[in-house]
Amino acid sequence: MSLTGTPRGADVPRSILVVIPTYDEAENVLAVLERIHRSAPGVHVLVVDDRSPDGTGDRVREYARHRTDTFLETGRAKTGLGTAYRTGFGWALARDYDAIVQMDADLSHPPEQIPALVAALVDHDVAVGSRYVEGGRVDDWKRSRRLVSRAGNRYVRIVLRLPVSDATAGFKAWRRQALIGIGAVESTSNGYCFQIENTWRASRLGLRIAELPITFMDRDAGESKMSGKIALEAVTRVLAWRLGELSGCRPARVSPGSRTASDERMRVR
Repeated sequence: MSLTGTPRGADVPRSILVVIPTYDEAENVLAVLERIHRSAPGVHVLVVDDRSPDGTGDRVREYARHRTDTFLETGRAKTGLGTAYRTGFGWALARDYDAIVQMDADLSHPPEQIPALVAALVDHDVAVGSRYVEGGRVDDWKRSRRLVSRAGNRYVRIVLRLPVSDATAGFKAWRRQALIGIGAVESTSNGYCFQIENTWRASRLGLRIAELPITFMDRDAGESKMSGKIALEAVTRVLAWRLGELSGCRPARVSPGSRTASDERMRVR
């Protein structure tokens, strides 16, 4: 992928993997793949499908048959967002990608912003596609959903004292050493709490975090995976993490040389 505007001699990520978790995204997945490859030529894409009953995995498998830059990892059962991302991150680290981008399959995250997120890694360890910095916005959301999202982010930022405007963002780019350092593959949370946990760990370990404005679009097809159970997990875990900090516990830095997912444990289909 060509990165324009980066400083001469900068440590620019060369090999880039986009990780996309899917469950029942047959209506969206091919469109997002096409937009990624059109917007960021040269990147590789890994779809981690949670055994979608609507045939999402079959569509990706057929699409990937004719390309060398698209891969599919199929889970054994529906295990959730966090598990899918841990699988994808482990797959990427085992194959020595320089940078890993994470994003949703429902076209709420603009693939056209991938080059900007990766370019930000020249001077940062993590780049966040943010709805809540100047220039960012959310389109097509009801007022009630906007209020819930902003309230949730405010709760996370206040309780965990995070210097990040969009703490629940799921559109991020990571340097490989950053993912290793925060122990992303060893994390335990699931659902959208997974996004919060990684941002919290990155902040506490002093990683350089950039926030870039994006326009977040509501999905046109398929159903949202948000539920009361997912929201409750986020509320309770965030509070538990802060209480742990107050009692003297901090996120542990993982050795950059550590690996938790070998090639033998990854099953590419």
